[in-house]
Amino acid sequence: GGNVLTSQRVVDVILKAFKACAASQGCMNNLTFGDENFGYYETIAGGAGAGPDWNGRSGVHTHMTNTRITDPEVLERRYPVILRQFSLRNDSGGKGLFHGGEGVVREIEFLRPLTLSILSERRVISPYGLNGGRNGRVGENLLIRKREKGNEHQITQNLGGKNSVKVFAGDRIRILTPGGGGFGKLLTELEQG
Repeated sequence: GGNVLTSQRVVDVILKAFKACAASQGCMNNLTFGDENFGYYETIAGGAGAGPDWNGRSGVHTHMTNTRITDPEVLERRYPVILRQFSLRNDSGGKGLFHGGEGVVREIEFLRPLTLSILSERRVISPYGLNGGRNGRVGENLLIRKREKGNEHQITQNLGGKNSVKVFAGDRIRILTPGGGGFGKLLTELEQG
């Protein structure tokens, strides 16, 4: 994973050591697709961790990133894809006195055969909450195969954090990025003692 994943986790470790804030999404959600004629690469935002007096930001890159995602109109005009969904991922940020930021949902449909690769983290271990705050939700990378005629069942495959697969016309990738961790106990927990 190199710098794009390691740097994210190093910053979270340092911030945790100083009890400065909860964990962010902890990765850059690196997505690539292409064939022998072109290649496309993007990083996808997620949730930022909450701190002692702030909620985490939703749908942002955190820590060591310096990228911006391609506008939908440009993506669809230049590449054989349709952006089916790009939205905040509700309830992915950890709860707490201050809530972690929400991750995002990004779903792309492919219009011709391509090779797809994903390099991501926090698909098994949640972004941690701090000082009683809840963890953010882990991310998921779901490959949804096109339904064949006569088959009423759609095949959805969890690709895990790191994978490379062939996709075909009508297949979709659905990436649910991690939410940030929450900070501090919920008010109801504080009132209960």
